[in-house]
Amino acid sequence: MATETTAAEGSSLVFHPMDQFIVKPLFGDGAVGMFTITNVTLWLFLAIVAVVLLLVLPTSKRAIVPSRTQSIAELTYGFVYKMLEDICGKDGVKFFPYVMTLFMFIVSANFLGLIPTSFTTTSHFAVTIPLALAVFLTVTVLGFVKNGTAFLGLFWVSSAPLALRPILAVIELISYFVRPVSHSIRLAGNVMAGHAVIKVFAGFAAVAVISPVSVLAITAMYGLEVLVAFIQAYVFTILTCVYLKDALHPSH
Repeated sequence: MATETTAAEGSSLVFHPMDQFIVKPLFGDGAVGMFTITNVTLWLFLAIVAVVLLLVLPTSKRAIVPSRTQSIAELTYGFVYKMLEDICGKDGVKFFPYVMTLFMFIVSANFLGLIPTSFTTTSHFAVTIPLALAVFLTVTVLGFVKNGTAFLGLFWVSSAPLALRPILAVIELISYFVRPVSHSIRLAGNVMAGHAVIKVFAGFAAVAVISPVSVLAITAMYGLEVLVAFIQAYVFTILTCVYLKDALHPSH
């Protein structure tokens, strides 16, 4: 029994795919407190730096013939602007800086998380929940400021039969308050799941018999995670635009 336990402890298959999401102090090994600088702090800061490098610096010296980095910045600008305008109309364009900031921060954090030995900040609810709550509160306050009590028309389905409207109003109200939950869980859950699967395949790569299959699986999953990194930022942003549309035009 002791021999089996020792063998299990020394086995190359002993790995923990969720260890990559542990928050640790950046300096020392003490407990994580409210003001402790952690690995999360570092990678959140690097995400901000990445946004500056991708958008601010390339466009500070704009040229008629754009450089590669300026082209990326302009394409990203046009992509988010068109998304917001198509969903919210001209009224939503004034919120472009906020939506653009959200998209760039999330997509930068997602792609930084694909660097080996990095930390994926968007896999933590401590990051995604504040982002989702900020959107929820912004939309709710904007809805009442712009429309007053008419904003409550968002929950009243006037096209439905009169007898069903109170029931649908309750359902709409519940779904409205569930928005920040689904908004945050969708981003964190998808990012976390993909990284955990890659770690599992990486653990099996140490076994000679299945190593080639494991390497192929890691390569395929990594390619998928590159897509997920962009798609999840896009989904978070487009849902933000949809919620803004509800605040600007609340009637069903």
